[in-house]
Amino acid sequence: MLFEHKVANACTSAGGGKIVHESQIPFDKLKSEDWVGPWTRAFMDLLKQLPQGLKDNISSLCIGGTSSTALLVDSRRGDILAPTKIYNEDQGADAFEATKAIAPEWHCARGSTSTLAKLINWHNSGTWQQAKEDGYSPVLLHHADWLASLLTGRRDTSDWNNTLKLGYDPEAQCYPDWLLAQPYAGLLPPRVLEPGKAVGTVTDQMAELTGLPKACTVCAGTSDSTSAFIAAGVQGPGEAVTSLGSTFAPKLLSKTRVDNAFYGVYSQRIGDSWLVGGASNTGGAVLKEFFTSDQLKELSAQIDPDQPSGLDYYPLTKPGERFPVNDPHLEPRLTPRPESDVLFLHGMLEGMANIEARAYGLLRELGAAPLTKVYTAGGGSKNPAWLKIREKKLGVPVVASTQVEAAYGSALLAQRRAAMPVS
Repeated sequence: MLFEHKVANACTSAGGGKIVHESQIPFDKLKSEDWVGPWTRAFMDLLKQLPQGLKDNISSLCIGGTSSTALLVDSRRGDILAPTKIYNEDQGADAFEATKAIAPEWHCARGSTSTLAKLINWHNSGTWQQAKEDGYSPVLLHHADWLASLLTGRRDTSDWNNTLKLGYDPEAQCYPDWLLAQPYAGLLPPRVLEPGKAVGTVTDQMAELTGLPKACTVCAGTSDSTSAFIAAGVQGPGEAVTSLGSTFAPKLLSKTRVDNAFYGVYSQRIGDSWLVGGASNTGGAVLKEFFTSDQLKELSAQIDPDQPSGLDYYPLTKPGERFPVNDPHLEPRLTPRPESDVLFLHGMLEGMANIEARAYGLLRELGAAPLTKVYTAGGGSKNPAWLKIREKKLGVPVVASTQVEAAYGSALLAQRRAAMPVS
């Protein structure tokens, strides 16, 4: 299963990775309620949508969630002790400066939206301290952790991927000393497992409510982006996935860990390898400022990808770029605009392909594996002309992802790792 900000997806796979069921539930919240309400309803609805005959045979389940979405929870009873902090919720200058004061310069926990910044704000506001005085036992859980806890009753477990922006070191498989020395270290999830490793089984109460077997193993989760990467079908180091959505996110599988806060590059651990990547501000949002979906399809069909556009664009919706160029004042470059919309779109797609090539080149310069193949996820995977342009710029094969639904990656994690013993 995969929970994103306003949509929940379920994907059930059988032997060999064959998909046997898929479902999706969009959701939102009232201004007066916290996100846990909509999440709970969507979670239960997804499970109810599964045919009972299929549910009876589910042996393992894994949940992916939005990275850096955090909850403060009572570890004993599960009470929510503070309003949920969403993945992109800016924690302000004071929290940002506090992350920089304690985390190493290269670490992705340094940031105003990181999980660490959210934990620092709960500390600075006295939120967890008050909860403790009131008799609760507060612990921080991530989006995926909390959803899994509804099934297992365990509110002490997280995973390598979701804890990265909290400060966890997946290479050493422990929290670093600089984090353990903080006064709020007692709020850290004490049990951090490899994604897909068995956490526990479904409680009797939840088995009755959901129809899941009591013997169903609930596995340690992952982040939404890592789940999407796994779903794409990458086979080994050097292969990459470019997500072409509103923004552009290249991620490369490498045997070498690469972290560089200046460019916003960090590494998620997958088994014995590393998923190295960053995120650019270019992407589909720029295209939609000028063209509708139908226009993009019609104009793209008229582009000759074997001919250069002759234009030198850096498509952005507004000033500022983070990767592969770190320049908060970088201006969008979309002039001169030709009379032909076909040529204008050609130049934009070519500009994005140049940015992508520069991004993978930078990852290589920073120490990641050389690029050998790129899988494409998101809307851009359905544009043949763009795929061809990108293939020419990157110099490696560019193909559509095997599966575009990120929930499939979580299903594969559950399928591959459920046999591992419960820790």
